[in-house]
Amino acid sequence: MDAEKATFTVSRCARLLGVSRSGYYKWVKSREQELGPRARRRAELTEVIKAAHEESDGVDGAPRIHAALRRQGEVVSRKTVAKIMADNGIEGISPRTWHPPTTIVDDRAHTLPDLVGRRFDQGALNKVWTSDITYLSTDEGWLYLCAVRDGCSRRVLGYAFADTLHTDVVEAALRRAHLFRDPVTGPLKGLVFHADRGCQYTSTQMFNVAEELNVRQSVGRTGVCWDNAQQESFWSTLKTEFYHRWHFTTHTEAITAVANWIENVYNWRRSHSSLGYLSPVEFETRMINQADEAA
Repeated sequence: MDAEKATFTVSRCARLLGVSRSGYYKWVKSREQELGPRARRRAELTEVIKAAHEESDGVDGAPRIHAALRRQGEVVSRKTVAKIMADNGIEGISPRTWHPPTTIVDDRAHTLPDLVGRRFDQGALNKVWTSDITYLSTDEGWLYLCAVRDGCSRRVLGYAFADTLHTDVVEAALRRAHLFRDPVTGPLKGLVFHADRGCQYTSTQMFNVAEELNVRQSVGRTGVCWDNAQQESFWSTLKTEFYHRWHFTTHTEAITAVANWIENVYNWRRSHSSLGYLSPVEFETRMINQADEAA
């Protein structure tokens, strides 16, 4: 009767089926009472999911929203979160293919080995740092950003901007990372600094800087993006979740916005599936605390 009431009247259905109208309405009332708490729970979850999605600047999809809700103490499955998001038109942002031509090979450069072999995360902090340069578009022209990240925690340790593509931007980013790194995170002895074979990384200038800082240089193969995939993934996140969603008039405006995103969003707030849905800072803090407890 419930399925056919849009086509036939309740009275006619009751007569044809040999049941009473009052019996049908009694069943409807009991069903509504039974589904009431479930409906209320779904409405509550919808509001919590909307709030979590807004907190992520409209970026996170079901996996990260689910992880955020679990951290808040919500008992809910990932499938339920995905279903509620789909029903309410709540979507995360997916990366799009983008290949900036930043790698200019220097055939005269020092011959450097690949000391990483795509094992960027070697289970401890300060074992491998990855780096790369990307282009940022503004109305004043291209702006270049170099970043240095820890391969284990994914944290951005140092970064630098420049309006020309020169080795100085790489040196500045590496020196800032080296200066920033707190000794409590572990010794820097034996640290590998991994990048592509761009001339900025294989130059004599960087060779001298690496020797001064006692850092071992490592480079992937020419034209093989997978050899520096972790850093390429970071650029994809930056562009997709932040940079391409805004328009920047000046270099200063872009520098201020990107620096804020790196420091306050990426390092402190953005969860990573590879880190158990923790942010890089949370992950490092947990690693350090566990090491202290084990000592």
